[in-house]
Parts: sequence; structure tokens; C-alpha cells
Amino acid sequence: MNFLFHFGRYTLFLGKVFARPQKRKLFWDSTFREMVTLGLDSLPIVAIISVFIGAVATIQTASNIDSGLIPLSTIGFATRESMLLEFSPTIIALILVGKVGSSISSELGTMRVSEQIDAMEIMGLNPANFLVLPKVIGLMIINPFIISLSIFLGVVGGYLATVSTGVITVSEYESGITLDFYPFDYVYAMIKTVVFAFIITSVPAYFGYFVEGGSVKVGKASTIAVVYSSIVILILNYIITQLLLL
Repeated sequence: MNFLFHFGRYTLFLGKVFARPQKRKLFWDSTFREMVTLGLDSLPIVAIISVFIGAVATIQTASNIDSGLIPLSTIGFATRESMLLEFSPTIIALILVGKVGSSISSELGTMRVSEQIDAMEIMGLNPANFLVLPKVIGLMIINPFIISLSIFLGVVGGYLATVSTGVITVSEYESGITLDFYPFDYVYAMIKTVVFAFIITSVPAYFGYFVEGGSVKVGKASTIAVVYSSIVILILNYIITQLLLL
């Protein structure tokens, strides 16, 4: 019953979020600001993680190929596919949940307990639309660019690993990353990216928006928001993969 209650309230909450903005110029200004705050400010951590994930994936794949029947170019192929299909879209999403999602939940929770949201409702505004929609749209727009950069940096990380360790030659690695590339794999990654961006923003916003109590409750709501968002992302990752790749 608790699940049904939250699911129903979350659905009604989304109805308020996706109402038509009352002031479009203000909405787009807020959206561009959220694209910077939620997206571009996350680039440093995304870049560092992506480079090292690509490097580690290359080294681990090389260490597990002990048969002369398997071409070494497979290492580059495996690095590209792992970054493209799973690591960048999903792992980066889980990381952004901890960074972006907790921030959104804390921000809205603080506004709720300090009665700022109540004041907006009294003034006849739609706080859910005004506060949450720019975050949702902003991250859904900027996240595909972030994940595309993550994929690229992961491949670069694999290249740096080949240069620094000599597990394979650069030409073999380059041959692998261009082997049997299917454009739909990138489309699949971007579909997941947009869906996950929606979850990263909307679920934490829901838990922060409906906080009851004081500052302690705000902290608990942030923790719960991260946990539930991560679970939803993993479930949707399985569903999307089954629908699009099978």
C-alpha cells in the first residue's frame, strides 16, 4: 500500500510539474541555469571517472585474453562497447544520482520545511512547475552531451592505457574501436541517457517536495531519494535493454 500511495502521489506530482509554464522567458532562463548547475558542473567528476573506467576496462580485457585465437583488436572493441552500452549511460547515471539527485532533494526539502513552497502556493503559483520542470528539462537536454563526452573519454582512457602499459599496440586498439560499429548502439545509449536524466531529477524532486518535519527529515529524504532513484534506474536499464536489444 505504501508503494501505491507514493506511486499515485508521484504521478499527480508529475501532472503539476508538466503544466504549461506561466512565464516562458523565466522558465527558459531557469532551464539554462539548471543545465549549467546540474550538467556542466558535473563534467569534472564525469571526465575523471570515464577516463579511468576506460583504462581499467582495457587492462582487464587484455589480462583475460590468453588465447592466440582471439585477435588483440578485440580489446579495443570490448572497451568501446562497454563504455557505449553500459558504463557511460548507466554507471554515470548512478553517480549523478548521488551528486545531482541528493542536491535537488535537499534544495526542495529545505524550501518545504522553511515554508517557501507554501508561500508560493498562497501567491497562486505552481511551485512544482516553477521549481522542478526546469531541472527535469535542463538535465534531459544536457545529459546526452555529457554521456557522449563520457563515452569518448572512456575510449581515450583505453588508448592511454595501451600507450602506458603496452598491453597491445596502438594500431590494434584503433582497429578494435572501429570494428563492427552499429549506429543503433549509440541511439540505444542516448535513449537510456534521456530516461535516466528524467529519473535523476523527478524522483529526488518528489521526495524533497513532500518532506515533512525539520532539517533531519530533509537529510533522510535525500538519502531515500538516492536509493529509490538508483533502484528505478537499474530496473529501467534492464527493461530498456530487453526491449531494444533483444
